[in-house]
Amino acid sequence: MTRVEGDISYRVRRSDRARRVRVRVDEQHGVEVVLPRRSAEREAAAAIRQLRPWIERRIAELERARAQVAARGATVPYLGETLALIAEPGRSRVHRRGETLLVPAPMPDGPDPREALERWYRRRAAAEIAPRLDAATAQAGSYYSKLTIRGQRTRWASCSTTGGMSFNWRLLLAPAPVLDYVVWHEVCHLEVMDHSPRFWALLADRWPDYRVHQAWLRAHGGTLVL
Repeated sequence: MTRVEGDISYRVRRSDRARRVRVRVDEQHGVEVVLPRRSAEREAAAAIRQLRPWIERRIAELERARAQVAARGATVPYLGETLALIAEPGRSRVHRRGETLLVPAPMPDGPDPREALERWYRRRAAAEIAPRLDAATAQAGSYYSKLTIRGQRTRWASCSTTGGMSFNWRLLLAPAPVLDYVVWHEVCHLEVMDHSPRFWALLADRWPDYRVHQAWLRAHGGTLVL
């Protein structure tokens, strides 16, 4: 059920795992307040009032991101390249031909062609990230146990204590140096699991321009969607 506080519409979701009131604003959920199971309903409205300036900035960021995505037209970004989308009736899989992507044509009551496009990006993510990860760990003298490609909504990558690496396929919508930065970020976590000064010093040594690419993700991460 949608609630309204001032001019901000929001949804409330209760969670048994939540320990405090949280507010998130994203493309998928809009404005959502997560309440612990026993919290009073009024705490949601109070959180909206308290975080109004931040919520308004996030809504504006999402609107700018939507405008930038719409401005692509029939193209998609791929590690700094621009690929034209060519729809073909009867096609079920995406295929790259030079600077174009052959994609399924939209059909009434048929599957969304973006699903096929996402599957293609996921396959390409494994092919693009694995050699980068292998090269970086070899250079660092470290080891990772496995690589997983996911579509996380709130993070670009992660490294587990057992050396498992997970990367967001949407990174392929960013310029190649941004992907390289994220790879090195996670490789450094194989040695330092937290974000302590020691970690940032290690990352600066391994990838000196990391601040540039970190800032790019913060500014443009909302546009990394199909």
